[in-house]
Amino acid sequence: MNYPILIGVAVLVIILIVYLIKRNQKDKKTFEEEVIQSELPPEKDDKENL
Repeated sequence: MNYPILIGVAVLVIILIVYLIKRNQKDKKTFEEEVIQSELPPEKDDKENL
C-alpha cells in the first residue's frame, strides 16, 4: 500500500468533514435567527400607541 497517499487522502477527508460541520453550524444559526424574526409581530407605529 502507498501510505503517504492514503494519509494525505485521510487528512483531506478530515478537513472536509470539519469544514462541513462548521458551515452547518453557521447555517443553522442563521436559519434560527430568520425563523425568530419571522415569528415576531411587526412593530407598531408610535401613533397607534398613543
